[in-house]
This record gives sequence, structure tokens and C-alpha cells, in this order.
Amino acid sequence: MDKLTKPTEEVDRERLAEWCTTAGGTPLNQVEVRKPVRVSGEVRSIRIVPRAGADALEATISDGQGVLTAVFLGRRKILGISPGRRMFLEGVVTKDDGTHVMYNPVYEFVK
Repeated sequence: MDKLTKPTEEVDRERLAEWCTTAGGTPLNQVEVRKPVRVSGEVRSIRIVPRAGADALEATISDGQGVLTAVFLGRRKILGISPGRRMFLEGVVTKDDGTHVMYNPVYEFVK
């Protein structure tokens, strides 16, 4: 009955958080800055941004509990990374204007 009264976005967020908890990794709202970490989540958006004179692909990742921006320097496209795709990321998290950012993470797609 709860599914009928909750907004779709909230149900989707709860399902994603449940999947990420089951898949393992550190929840995005609990990552520590400047420490190696493995996280799981879903790509919410992608954009190409110029950084230091070169293009960079930025993917916003959510696990239903927090958000992280994965930045791939020097890349305009990575096959397989698209909104809705679930994946694992490994790397070191920094803060950029209050946002968690992971530069050039190792990534693994979930089937």
C-alpha cells in the first residue's frame, strides 16, 4: 500500500539505496575525504566540462543516500556510461565547492 502513496522518485531512491547496500561499498553520505574508497551507485547525469584547458567528462553518481561527481579528465566519452547505468567506482574522494568529487576513478559496470 505504501507504493501507492509515495512519490515515484522516493520509491526509486529507496530501491537504489537498497541495491547499493546489498552490492557493498561505502554509502556516499559516509565517504571520507582523501581516503581510498569503493562505492556503488547509478549514473544520474553526464556532462562535458572544460577543465584546465582540456575537456573532462563529469558523471553524477547517486546511491539513494548521497551524491558524488566522477570526473574523467581528458575524456569526452566513455562507452557504457549513460544515465541509469549502475556501476562501482574506486578512488580517492575530494571536496570541490562542498561536493564530493572523485578524479579518474577505476570503474566497473554492473550487468
